[in-house]
Amino acid sequence: MKSKLMERGMEFVFAVCACCSIAAVALICVFLFANGVPAMAEIGVFDFLIGTKWAPGNQPAAFGILPMIVGSIYVTAGAIVVGVPIGLLTAVFMARFCPKKLYPVLHPMVELLAGIPSIVYGFFGMAFLVPLIRNLYGGSGQSVLTASILLGIMILPTIIGGSEAAIRAVPESYYEGSLALGATHERSVFFAMLPAAKSGILTSVVLGIGRAIGETMAVIMVAGNAPVIPGGVGDKVRTMTANIVMEMGYATGLHREALIATGVVLFVFILLINLSVTLLRNRGENA
Repeated sequence: MKSKLMERGMEFVFAVCACCSIAAVALICVFLFANGVPAMAEIGVFDFLIGTKWAPGNQPAAFGILPMIVGSIYVTAGAIVVGVPIGLLTAVFMARFCPKKLYPVLHPMVELLAGIPSIVYGFFGMAFLVPLIRNLYGGSGQSVLTASILLGIMILPTIIGGSEAAIRAVPESYYEGSLALGATHERSVFFAMLPAAKSGILTSVVLGIGRAIGETMAVIMVAGNAPVIPGGVGDKVRTMTANIVMEMGYATGLHREALIATGVVLFVFILLINLSVTLLRNRGENA
C-alpha cells in the first residue's frame, strides 16, 4: 500500500515537472510572438526580413535584418564544416579505437571543453585566432572564418559526447557479425556500427547546430559585428544573437520591439532545423 502511494506521488511529481517545462516553453513563445509580430507588421514583414540596412538611429529608422540572417547562416555553416567531421571522428576514436589507458585522460578533457565559459572561448579567439587569421589572410582578423573556427571548437563536446554515446549503444552483435563476414575492424566500425547509430549522431549534430546558432558572447568578440552582408569568409559579420545583445540594453520603442522580432526569427530558425532533422530521422527509420 505504501509503495503504491509512493508510486502515485512520484508520478504526480513527474507530471507536474513535465507540465512546468511545457508551460515555460509556451510562455516564451507567447512573449516572443506577442511582442515581435506587431513590430514586424509595423515595419513591414518584407522590409524587416529582406531589408539590407539596419540603422535604428536614422530618420527614418531602418530595421532590415537580412545581413544578420545571412551572417548567422554563414557562421553556423562554417562551424558545422569545422566541428562535425572532427567531432564525429573523435567520437569514433573514443568509442572503438581509443586505448584503455588513454581513455580516462581523454574523456575528462572533452567534458572540460563543455564546461569552459563562452567568454573564455572569446578571449582565446581574440588572443590567438584573430591574430592568426590576420597574419595568414590579412585584414583585421575578425571575420566569418574566425567565428566559424571558434564555434566549431565550441560545439565539439556536444557532438563528441552524443555521438560516442550513440555508437556505444549499438549492439555488439553488429560489430561481431561484420567481422564474421570478413570485414576488418575499421570497416566494421564505419559500415556496420555508424549507420546503426545515425539517429543518435544526427541528434548530437542538431544540438551542436543549436549551440552554434545561439552563441553570442564569443561571436561578438571575434566576428567584427558589422551589420552588412559579408562578401566572403574574410569579411566582418554580425549574427542575430549578437545584434540583440549589443543593442537591447539601450533600445526603446520600436527599436526594442524589432530586436524581440529578431528573436522570433531566430526561434523559428531553430524550430525549422529541429523539425527538418526529425522528419529526416523518421524517414530513415521507416526506410
